[in-house]
Amino acid sequence: MKRAIRVNRPVRWGVLAAMVVAGVATFLPLAQGRIKLITLPVRERVEIQLDNPDATLVEEERIVPLVKGVNQVDFSWANTQIDSNTIVFRVIGPAGGNGDKKLDVKVLSVSYPPNEAALVWSVGSSDSGSARVRISYLLGNLTKSFNYRAVASNDEKTLTLQEFMRLQNFANEEYLSGADPDGGAKLYAGYGKQFMKPIGLNETKEVLVDKFLNVPVTKTYTCNPAEFDYLDRPQNKLRVPMHYVIKNDRAGGLGGAPLPFGKVRMFIAPKDAKAAEGDATTTFLGEDWGKFTPIDDEMKLYLGLAQDIVVKRTIDKNERHKIAGNLYDQEIIVKYEIENFKEQAVTLNVAESLAYVRNELIGNTGRDVQWELGKETNFDSGPDKEKSTSDLQVFSAKLPPRAKDGKAEKIIKKLHVTLKNEW
Repeated sequence: MKRAIRVNRPVRWGVLAAMVVAGVATFLPLAQGRIKLITLPVRERVEIQLDNPDATLVEEERIVPLVKGVNQVDFSWANTQIDSNTIVFRVIGPAGGNGDKKLDVKVLSVSYPPNEAALVWSVGSSDSGSARVRISYLLGNLTKSFNYRAVASNDEKTLTLQEFMRLQNFANEEYLSGADPDGGAKLYAGYGKQFMKPIGLNETKEVLVDKFLNVPVTKTYTCNPAEFDYLDRPQNKLRVPMHYVIKNDRAGGLGGAPLPFGKVRMFIAPKDAKAAEGDATTTFLGEDWGKFTPIDDEMKLYLGLAQDIVVKRTIDKNERHKIAGNLYDQEIIVKYEIENFKEQAVTLNVAESLAYVRNELIGNTGRDVQWELGKETNFDSGPDKEKSTSDLQVFSAKLPPRAKDGKAEKIIKKLHVTLKNEW
């Protein structure tokens, strides 16, 4: 089926017969005048590549009727966001329905009509028939972004993660498949499966890319004065942010592709309901920007501050031990008084930047910190080998639940460290 050309249509095709001479085996020169047909071949296929964040590649195919000799194919893009420097025209081959004829079709030349946003290709055909042509170009103002909906189970051990891609089309062109009006364009986000969606003019739509069920999630509680600062500095109370942590791996039902950067809206399911059911009574927890997460890496999502875990940080010891001349070691004990007012036991991550400790107590010397742990360090285990670095030391403290009368046991933890070779 063909559609009539409309004057205001952003992109229009014309197939023009030009200079057919019987019995001449070679293609004759292109006629000087432009003669436009009144019909536009519909798109047979449209594919839109969205994997590059700075450019959108569009590739479309059409069935074009040709006559023997030289033909003119006209492509115009007035008022659209097509980059004219990127337009490529190719003849794929003869279309079906040509009988036993095998067409020899070649692109002979390209010209630019003056004062028009258009290209005209001279296409030579060895006989009359239909050919399949492919045209590709970069398109502006057709963009994508990603967002997520995460619904945690009531015990916060698993969640259902839905990944959406949001398309915004302000390119002043629509992509509706002529062969299948409901099929639309084939979209590819750069990973995963392709899917078909029609894209209308000035349209914004969200597409469900994937849905992951029963993804393991860890809820963490962390205090780190260098990163999160104090909640109440005069009382030495630290902020204790909460996070959901999911790992993009096969064991957790993910791991098929990286998770793109995008906003994550988080909910929790009611009691006796499964997160996968998408219950309308879910409670909104908050939202955060999920970082780009490669396979086997972790996405950490901020939930807010824990109001029922209190951490008071003080300096219990700060002594200088002279070595020689101006050289000395600085012995430091950082004490943490921790109370958990939750009904359940939790694990608190305590992180300390040793450069932050040195700058806080001695001053910034601009040098890397040399250090060693002392015997009075009394966390449940040694530094977390995966999370700790040469500067940042991460420990864990297991906190019992509050008592039935609402009182919390005060847990005392200490970090004993000696900063070596200071001056």
